[in-house]
Amino acid sequence: MSRLFDTVQPAVKKETKNVAVSTGIGVVLMWILFAVLHVAFPVKVPFDYTVIIGGIGGGIIAVLNFFLMGLTVQKVAATEDDADAKMKMKASYSRRMLMQVLWIIIAITAPCFWFVAGILPLLFPGMGIKIRGIFLKPEKQQK
Repeated sequence: MSRLFDTVQPAVKKETKNVAVSTGIGVVLMWILFAVLHVAFPVKVPFDYTVIIGGIGGGIIAVLNFFLMGLTVQKVAATEDDADAKMKMKASYSRRMLMQVLWIIIAITAPCFWFVAGILPLLFPGMGIKIRGIFLKPEKQQK
């Protein structure tokens, strides 16, 4: 397993870790929100194992999507042919979108997931990146 990650550039590892942390925080905050909403609206908003595993599944898919994108960017950066690079990026995007769409279908149809808890974590990586960009200065300015 370690050989798999030996070729991953440090920047991809670092940013994937940041995305995993922000997604994890988002999932926990989502669970807290659903718990509060469940107290207020117990019939409309569930808070049981379907919410928990939906959040875990959605979080895993969200982080995996970002990691696969990082690997693709790493490969494309090493490619000299622009047409080949563009083709690799398009193929990666299509595969990652398919993965997310399949997850959404599973989250909606499988009774072991509450679909909202399974789908919302897909938005957390983008939100985490934007929040980090607002509150953290670029590394060059911190030195």
